[in-house]
Amino acid sequence: MGSNKISLIIKHQGDIPKYQQLVNAINDAIAKNLLKKGEVLLSVNAACKLYNLSRDTVFKAYTILKDNGVVDSVPNKGYYVANDTKKVLLLLDTFKAYKEVLYHSFVNNLPNNVITDVQFHHYNIDNFKTILNSSKGKYYKYVVMTFDHGDVPAVLSDIEDEKLLLIDWNVHSNSNNNYVFQDFGKAFFDALKSAENVFRKYKEIVFLYPTYTYHSIETITYFKKYCELFQFNYIVVTEPSLFKVEEGVAYISTSDRMLGIFLEQCRAKDLEPGVNVGFLSYNETPMKKFIYKGISVISTDFKELGTKAAEFVMQEKPMQYYVPTKLTLRESL
Repeated sequence: MGSNKISLIIKHQGDIPKYQQLVNAINDAIAKNLLKKGEVLLSVNAACKLYNLSRDTVFKAYTILKDNGVVDSVPNKGYYVANDTKKVLLLLDTFKAYKEVLYHSFVNNLPNNVITDVQFHHYNIDNFKTILNSSKGKYYKYVVMTFDHGDVPAVLSDIEDEKLLLIDWNVHSNSNNNYVFQDFGKAFFDALKSAENVFRKYKEIVFLYPTYTYHSIETITYFKKYCELFQFNYIVVTEPSLFKVEEGVAYISTSDRMLGIFLEQCRAKDLEPGVNVGFLSYNETPMKKFIYKGISVISTDFKELGTKAAEFVMQEKPMQYYVPTKLTLRESL
């Protein structure tokens, strides 16, 4: 391995341990095809001399790479690149139908030599910390769906900006971050504007925002602005047990669980969605066009979100992008 194969300047006073800096540099060189399968790495002694590191530091770095299946060793011959695949971590909040759309779009736009590990934090900060802290040095890129918790920025700060992509929700991001976000505020407001004439059929708009939802509260702020601007009567219901379908009312919901309750109550009360009661669901899924006679949705394009995330993985350039949000009207409204 020539010294020109790896771009590495050891930061002896930095926050990242020196062995981890060497691990990251070798992983980067493999990911960029500077080091190929079968190619021999510098000996431990040579790496010590070139990078001014101790034998323990270099040996620890090589051991981590070996444990991760990146390199292997032959007695008396040293270490060599055993696997030139790139590993990517895709960390999502929960598994839902629209996340499946995102996932398939992401992996289908990556080449065969890129392996995606998918994990879920379930909005639990301990899970979030454990997953990311244990993944250091294992992945070429990190694609992370964050959530609103004060400890999130500190956990993310251990990942180099050029390796990290934040997706879905703009929370705890900074100007240096790469991201592909949806807009829960103004874009949602603009999409609602195109439904003004449809909402005029109803005496009131009720936003179902159950206490168990993790949906951005920004959406509620812009919902209220919309109703006040266009002079719609409205309320926000946060307690699911208080939800009772009423004739002449249109409902907006961030929860598919509430959609199921709505349809059950409509059947029990002989109410016809889109005729004497309305429903607008947040987040498109493959099945919503087939449920009942079609459920109206307001949603970002999760397929595009996955495609853009894959683009970040494959291209060595910054990405800061908002995926559009649009309204799809069907029979339920």
